[in-house]
Amino acid sequence: MTKVLMKGNEAIAEAAIRAGCEAYFGYPITPQTEVLEYMSRRMPELGRAFVQAESELGAINMVYGAACTGVRVMTTTSSPGYSLMQEGISYIAMSFVPCVVVNIMRSGPGLGNIQPAQGDYFQMTKGGGHGDYNTLVLAPSTVQETVDLVVEAFDLADKYCQPVAIIADGMTGQIMEPVEFPELKEPLRLDRPWALTGAKGRKKNIITSLFLNPDVMEQKVIRLQAIVAQIRANEVRYAEYMMDGAEIVVVAYGTAGRIVQTAVKQARAEGIPVGLFRPISVFPFPYDRLAAVTSSARQILVVELSAGQMIEDVRLATCGRVPISFFGKLGGLVPLPEDVLSEIKKLA
Repeated sequence: MTKVLMKGNEAIAEAAIRAGCEAYFGYPITPQTEVLEYMSRRMPELGRAFVQAESELGAINMVYGAACTGVRVMTTTSSPGYSLMQEGISYIAMSFVPCVVVNIMRSGPGLGNIQPAQGDYFQMTKGGGHGDYNTLVLAPSTVQETVDLVVEAFDLADKYCQPVAIIADGMTGQIMEPVEFPELKEPLRLDRPWALTGAKGRKKNIITSLFLNPDVMEQKVIRLQAIVAQIRANEVRYAEYMMDGAEIVVVAYGTAGRIVQTAVKQARAEGIPVGLFRPISVFPFPYDRLAAVTSSARQILVVELSAGQMIEDVRLATCGRVPISFFGKLGGLVPLPEDVLSEIKKLA
């Protein structure tokens, strides 16, 4: 492997290519448009499919169609676009086909602005679209971690035959960092007996999310819930930083997490017993581990680039055993480590 200096959005695109993505469909929306631009050049070079759709609605339904043929497929978007994709993602989940969706969040509600924010947590982790389903959601905090998780997301999508989402933000998409990529390999040709590849020599396959018989529909939803239960059991991910002896635990994910890490290091240098707990899988949320590492803490501080959404999962994990404070920035503003350090000192 060789290290290269690359912008986050371009690294996402190259990671998907290295993971064997054979088809990409997207629509330009800041701050993720560089993914689309990069794919428009690289995918045709490799003989793979690239289409700029007419909208996010078109993009996610193209993803749905390609996923039904059994190829590895991805789309990327930003907050308003992800909102438009919710119906299609719900169809994909109920149809039991794999895909990868990346959301580079921007400030909202409404059109908001193109600055980094984390206000999409609820729609990403609580289902988002209609019906009983959840999407496995991974939240990187560096460009390298984004690359690693994009590659892994394709394997997880294949494993569970479900959409897998990456949740990042405009800062992760725009910053440049040194990254390493896995070797470029030919796309995987997995045995997918359910795929729509033509019915010559076999019975036709039908992929749908429409089941008019309620008894049949119930069994399909039960099957989907069994997959969600497997994801909850097997795919919990988190990172801990300076948690030994931490009396104050700061919980943050993504960009907020990397800012907090610097603040925690500064606080430790001043003798404050504080540590960082960073969820990497925000669905499934690491409830059990967070409950364990905060069992002896006297304060919890939740830091988000939002009005407070992940804090609801922190409250569920701790069940009121530890006082919880919140520090957030809105409108696309990003706190400095010194701002977080000031909040830590208030609790100390």
